[in-house]
Amino acid sequence: MSNYRIILFAFFATLLFSCKEEVEKQEEIPSESFRNEVAATEVKVAKAENKSFDYLINATGKLEASAQVKALIEQPGYLIELPIREGQSVTKGQVIAKLDPTEAEIRLEKARIALRNAQAAYQNDKLGFQKDFESGDAERIAYLEEQLKAQNGVFLAEIELKEAQLNLERCQVKAPISGKIADLKFKEGSLISSNAELCEILSTNSLVLKVKVLESDIAMISLNQTAEIYPISNTGTALEGRVTGINPKVDENGLVQVAIRLISSQNLLPGMNARAIIRAPQSNSLVVPKDAVVYRSGRAVVFTIENNESKWNYVEVGKDNGQEIEILDGITSGSTVITTNNLQLAHQAPVQIVSE
Repeated sequence: MSNYRIILFAFFATLLFSCKEEVEKQEEIPSESFRNEVAATEVKVAKAENKSFDYLINATGKLEASAQVKALIEQPGYLIELPIREGQSVTKGQVIAKLDPTEAEIRLEKARIALRNAQAAYQNDKLGFQKDFESGDAERIAYLEEQLKAQNGVFLAEIELKEAQLNLERCQVKAPISGKIADLKFKEGSLISSNAELCEILSTNSLVLKVKVLESDIAMISLNQTAEIYPISNTGTALEGRVTGINPKVDENGLVQVAIRLISSQNLLPGMNARAIIRAPQSNSLVVPKDAVVYRSGRAVVFTIENNESKWNYVEVGKDNGQEIEILDGITSGSTVITTNNLQLAHQAPVQIVSE
């Protein structure tokens, strides 16, 4: 029994010694060898460089006609002609409606008769001052003419005649501007009151997009600055625009209204929604592709390459334009930055640069 215990003890001692020796061998393996066994991550790279790039300011708004005027019927009466329809193009001064002119014509004739009567009375009274008119005293003659005309109602009759002529002219409603008819409110035969709104005329050949921009971005916007307009009805086509107005007031939401005139309307209509991209050039900024920036624990990180290994760099980012991003601090110009396979990349991981 004792011999059995001795043999068993010798067996366990030998086993323990061999395990210890194996552990020591494993501990002697250098950590560098493990790194060599990990396959290098294939990455694409770019250079961080100082250059100019366009910061893009995005905003949305509604298209408006550059001119939008209400056509008013100033003279009351029956609408006897309405040769227009909604959507029709008209030119400035074109007759777009006619009222029954009968009453206005009668008033005009009465005004003409009243003026003739007043002039006749003036000429009759003038005969009583024949010597004064023949004296040649210009100042005296001018005084007498004014007094006699006033006494006989000539001045008032002249004004009433002009008023009657104006009322007759107002029986024809003319387009105040060139454009398209919108919101037509009456039909032929309607009885119209004074100063009723007939329709609106929109100058659709020239449209303006009004957008709201953050007050922090307004310093980068100036008059005549270029912009790209993307109508919601056709988001794939960019139309050219230019900034024509900047409201000098910030609203309660910290926004500033900017007006952008479209160079070409291309079948667009007032009221349509559109998106604007205003280009604000930035000069001499350190720039990397946007794909080079990843976020770890809420902080921006850019991986660079040194000795075929990735290097983790915390960076401070500035503006971006959707393709490139400005780096304010963290890396230097000329650094080789990793732009692909960097979402799960670790510090000092082996990498291999691949071409496009």
